Amino acid sequence: MEEIGKISHYFAKIGVAAVVLKDKLSVGEKIRIKGNETDFEQTVDSMEIENKKVDHAVPGDVVGIRVAEKVRKKDLVYRV
Repeated sequence: MEEIGKISHYFAKIGVAAVVLKDKLSVGEKIRIKGNETDFEQTVDSMEIENKKVDHAVPGDVVGIRVAEKVRKKDLVYRV
């Protein structure tokens, strides 16, 4: 597994995580989010940058990803 980013914020009401990327990420890729209380895998179904849907993002981007479970700030995001 390769670390590709870190959670910077979690929007509980809408179930969306803000992820600061350090590697590229595309819709359809499988990711794993892992932290002290978090550990699950999911496929990236959709991504947004500043409320605009995107198919892929590059290092340095902050993307919003709908997540299946609660995540926490500083949880790490891996490509599976």
